[in-house]
Amino acid sequence: MTVPLSTVKPLSSSQICHECDLPIRLVDLNENQKAICPRCGFTLATKYNNAFTRIIALSITALIFLVASVSFNFISFQSSGLVNSISMLDSVSILITTGFTVLAIIEIITVFVIPVVILLSLIYLSYCFKNNRHPWQGHTLLQLVFTLIPWNMAEIFLVGTLVSLIKIISLAEITLGPSFYAFILFSIAMTSAILHIDKHHFYQMLAKTSQNQIEHEQNHPVNPSAAIQRTWALIITSIILYIPANVLPIMNTRLLGQNDPSTIIGGVLLLWHHKSYPIALVIFVASIMVPIAKILVLIWLNYSVQTRSNKYDKQRIKMYRIAEFVGRWSMIDIFVVIILASLVQLGNTMSIVPGSATFAFSGVVVVTMLAAMSFEPKLIYNDKSVYEN
Repeated sequence: MTVPLSTVKPLSSSQICHECDLPIRLVDLNENQKAICPRCGFTLATKYNNAFTRIIALSITALIFLVASVSFNFISFQSSGLVNSISMLDSVSILITTGFTVLAIIEIITVFVIPVVILLSLIYLSYCFKNNRHPWQGHTLLQLVFTLIPWNMAEIFLVGTLVSLIKIISLAEITLGPSFYAFILFSIAMTSAILHIDKHHFYQMLAKTSQNQIEHEQNHPVNPSAAIQRTWALIITSIILYIPANVLPIMNTRLLGQNDPSTIIGGVLLLWHHKSYPIALVIFVASIMVPIAKILVLIWLNYSVQTRSNKYDKQRIKMYRIAEFVGRWSMIDIFVVIILASLVQLGNTMSIVPGSATFAFSGVVVVTMLAAMSFEPKLIYNDKSVYEN
C-alpha cells in the first residue's frame, strides 16, 4: 500500500531521493506500507512486519539449502548407454579442466560467493538491529550488500539450468538429483530475503544504534560531465563486444567426431526448428533483444541528459529502471553454456564445449550493467543545481 506523505506523522529526519535528488521529509509507516517519491515514483521506504526476524530466518534457510545444493548429485545425463552425473562443484572443476577458467570464476562468484557474502552480512546486520546493537563496520557492510545484490545471479543460474535441460531433453535421458531441488529452494529463500530489505530502514537503524549518530545513508554529489563520459565509454565498449558475441560461436557440439559450432541466433533458430517455441523466445529475448534494447535505451538516456532535455521525464525514468532490472537476465545464455559444457561430456560420442563468444557476451552483460550503474538518473530532471555541483 502506498501512503501519501502528507497524511502521516513525519519523522524527525529527511531524505534526498536517490533517483531525482528531491528533498523529502519521510513519514511513519504502518506495516506493509511504502513511501513513494512524488516526483519520480522511486520507492523511498517500505515497512514489513518483523522484517529483521524474517530476513534472519530466510537467510539461514537459504544458506542451509545452498549447502545441500553442493552436497549431492545435481543432474545426470544418459545417452547411448553412457552416463555422466555432476554436482554443482563438478561444473566448476570441469570448466577449469577444459580450459575455461574465466567461466568457472563467473559461476563461482555470481552463484556462490556473492550470495554467501550477502546472506551472512544480512544475518549479522539484522541480528544487531533487531537487538538495538551497532554492528561492527556496519556502514561498510551495508554498502557491500547493496553493491553486491545486482550481481547475485542465483535465480538466473536456475533458469539457465532449466533452459539447458529443455535443450537436450530430446537427445538424452535427464535425471534431476536432490541438489537440483535444494537449489530451487535456495533461490526462493534468497530472493525472499532480498525482497524484505528496506534500504532506508537499514540506514536508519544504523544511525539509531550509533553512539555518535553520524552514520547515515549518503547522497553523493554528482559530476555530470564525468558521469556522462563514463557512461558513453561503457556503452561504446558494449557495442564493440556485442559484434563478436553474436558472430562467433557461443558453443561447439561434438557428435561422433564431428564439430558443430553454434552462434546465439543459430541456437535460437535450432530450438524454433525443433518446435521448442517458449525456450527459443526466452533465449531470443534475453540474449539478443535485451542487450540491444538496453544499449539503445542507455544511448537515448545519456544523450538526453547531455543535451539537458526536459522532455519525457517520466518515460525516461521508467526506461532507466527497466534497463537496470533486465540487463542481468542476459546471463541466462552464459549459464546455459556452462551447464551444457559441464553435463554433456561423453568423450567422442558427444560433448559440448563453450565457444569464444561466451567471453565477449559475458563482457557485454557486465559492461552494460556497469553502464546502467554509472548513469545518473537524477540528471534526467535537469536541475541546475545538479549540473553546477
